[in-house]
Amino acid sequence: MNGKIKFPTALSVVIANMIGTGVFTSLGYQLPAITDFAAIIALWLIGGIVALFGAFAYSELGAALPRSGGEYNFLSEIYHPSVGFLSGWVSATIGFAAPIAAAAWALGSYFSTVIPGYSPQMIGAVVIILVTIVQSINYAIGGGFQTVATAIKVILIIVFIVFGLLCACNTHISVMPTAQTYTDVFSAPFAVSLVYVSFAYSGWNASSYIAGEVDNPKRNIPLSILVGTLLVTVLYIMVNYVFLRTAPVEEMKGVNEVAFISAKYIFGDNGAKLISLIISVLLVSTISSMVIVGPRVIQMIGEDYSIFKVLSHKNSNGIPVIAIASQSIIALILLYTSSFKMIITYISFTLSLFTTLTVLGVFILRYQRPDLERPYKTWGYPVTPAIFLILNCWFLWFVFKGEPGAALIGLSVMALGLLVYFLAKFLSKNKEIKSL
Repeated sequence: MNGKIKFPTALSVVIANMIGTGVFTSLGYQLPAITDFAAIIALWLIGGIVALFGAFAYSELGAALPRSGGEYNFLSEIYHPSVGFLSGWVSATIGFAAPIAAAAWALGSYFSTVIPGYSPQMIGAVVIILVTIVQSINYAIGGGFQTVATAIKVILIIVFIVFGLLCACNTHISVMPTAQTYTDVFSAPFAVSLVYVSFAYSGWNASSYIAGEVDNPKRNIPLSILVGTLLVTVLYIMVNYVFLRTAPVEEMKGVNEVAFISAKYIFGDNGAKLISLIISVLLVSTISSMVIVGPRVIQMIGEDYSIFKVLSHKNSNGIPVIAIASQSIIALILLYTSSFKMIITYISFTLSLFTTLTVLGVFILRYQRPDLERPYKTWGYPVTPAIFLILNCWFLWFVFKGEPGAALIGLSVMALGLLVYFLAKFLSKNKEIKSL
């Protein structure tokens, strides 16, 4: 069946999923522990390499197994339906809802720097509700909105970078490696700081979640993932260089709104307010992209497990409206019940577990099904996926040691998901027996 989502929209979904809360907030959490500027840039470069190597692997899986659902589809096929369900459960509960909540929180924070008097949660909640309505209408309106919003986001970020590089700021920095660079890179704080970088890069695999609805998925899924990841990596490194170049480190430490602080030194107070307003608008496309992608996982669960059949319901235009509404409700709950830092940490840890399993699945699937048609094969196999696995395991270990509370939240959500899986299988089986 010919898909309804074109390549520009698939690419914009990848870019918009990646460029969001993380790049505008992460630096403030990295600076208290890492003082060397070259190490900071190395953080973003390593994050981009990890994402790119993961993208190579996901591109192979997305082209070979072109069904919507992302990890839910891949892990069910490669390992066992229970592993796929766990991935889908995490995506349905916190995997996309938590980043939506984080983006809405950041949007509200930046907006309130311009127009004070409104709580960030209230502003974020209004945006989540409005985007949910727009993406529940039809593909033309939702896809068009997503493509335009993402194009504006990329253009404005490039403008910010150009002005930041041309700015005659008083801050002089060097990003040349020193002895301190190597000390910082191999330290525990560096690994824990990758939590925020990992969160910022999350979304590079976004188009694989909507594979079943994309035109020519065997070509457009790999292309959208690879082009989107490369573009965003370059933008991230340049944006963080501009932050470091234009604003004093002491002002950015532990602060969410690092872009606002940087903009004050580039454009002045009034210009900084304008930039904050622009960032708020940019984050709308981030929320929109996740409202497109996340519900497709929930929809797949509804199609595969009769007990959750209601979640697969589509409107007359083929939009999974119940799944979209369910995800948005969870996002609203998280927006009002979780701290920004906690959301980032436990979602980064949990999603990294499943991306690790998925990339490992490339090795397993090649062994299990060597004759499977693979329109795209992982570049640099087996070296690039092996490097991805090593770096991800290193990251997971240090996060578990450094932020055990957040890691345990993620593991608890997974444990609950396993119970739900066996309950769903049991109830679905009984339902089938009674219908005989």
